[in-house]
Amino acid sequence: MSANLRGDEAESAGEIDAELIAQTLAGHQAAYDRLVGRYHRQAVGVAYRLLGHIEDAADVAQDAFLQAYRRLDSLHDRRRFAAWLMRIVSNLSRNYRRSRRTASAVSLDDVGEIGSDGRVRESAGRTLGLNPQSAPQSAELQAAIRQAMDELPEKQRLALILFSLEGLPQKEVASILDCTVELVKWNVFQARKKLKEALADYL
Repeated sequence: MSANLRGDEAESAGEIDAELIAQTLAGHQAAYDRLVGRYHRQAVGVAYRLLGHIEDAADVAQDAFLQAYRRLDSLHDRRRFAAWLMRIVSNLSRNYRRSRRTASAVSLDDVGEIGSDGRVRESAGRTLGLNPQSAPQSAELQAAIRQAMDELPEKQRLALILFSLEGLPQKEVASILDCTVELVKWNVFQARKKLKEALADYL
């Protein structure tokens, strides 16, 4: 029942997005401002978890919304705006990491909710298979987590962040990563397995 409800909510959100896109393409700038408002937090959150720096994440999110605006008329299924936008955010984040050789600074404390003030809230370490209450909060632990996340293959890290941390449906993650749902499941499984092995001393 909850799965059906979530599907209905996603369909409703898609219809709202499609209407806002239609209004935007008709020249109503305020409609796109509403789209930005609907997905700004999520866009910054995804970029932050890939880059590890809130300022860089905000810049990437801004660039993603600008790029999406310029290419809005190329989006065939307007109900899929959210997945399309997150794909743009993911691609820009990966390019940013490559161009600046920025090491990800994701930690147990860093993977929580990001509020409108840009501050990180609530540890989501449990989604990584760790127990943040029993794990010692030390520089050694933080370094181990950063290294473990950085050593994950790109698609495994993205799948873990989008599905386990952002809570996106597997179908949305598959659309963003341009792969099958089964491959999303496999990447998440492998990412968690590798993190548990790398951080075994802190479990």
